[in-house]
Amino acid sequence: MARTASTMLPLGTPAPNFFLPDPRGDIISLERFADAPALVVMFICNHCPYVKHLKPALGAFSRDYQPKRVAMVGINSNDASESPDDAPERMVEDVATFDYRFPYLVDGTQDVAKTYRAACTPDFFLFDADRKLVYRGQFDASRPGNDVPVTGADLRAAVDAVLAGTPVAEAQIPSLGCNIKWKPDSAPDYFAG
Repeated sequence: MARTASTMLPLGTPAPNFFLPDPRGDIISLERFADAPALVVMFICNHCPYVKHLKPALGAFSRDYQPKRVAMVGINSNDASESPDDAPERMVEDVATFDYRFPYLVDGTQDVAKTYRAACTPDFFLFDADRKLVYRGQFDASRPGNDVPVTGADLRAAVDAVLAGTPVAEAQIPSLGCNIKWKPDSAPDYFAG
């Protein structure tokens, strides 16, 4: 595993559109979330130790913010031929096991990851009601083995600010995780891993 940090897409960037299937083949697009006051886009996967460390907390996060109408989507951009644990059928298992309350989508071409400049799993992007980027970075300071409790404090504070109509703190710490498993010869120019 290559320890990789977020690229930190510029704040204010409009949310790139996507049309992606969930593991059952239903197509989800950005338009589905048009009425939500905030949108969280998470690049996650099944096998990465950094994501495994957060899975129960991601489920709790989705259950806590669903009643507040916060839209969330998980996107798996890993090359499943390199990482079989990231195959769609395994994604369905994670949704059930961790009670994710968000669509978990398959980015088989990896084009959506490139559009968002995603580099690692997990990688988090928060957009306001106008779908402008207001936060990108870590879930919290917890990492596998560092004994810091998983709370989601950083992302929760950013979402709470959007819901309250107050500015999100501009001091944001990059997420850190495994590099996205790019298909052979397809790693984007911004990716240095």
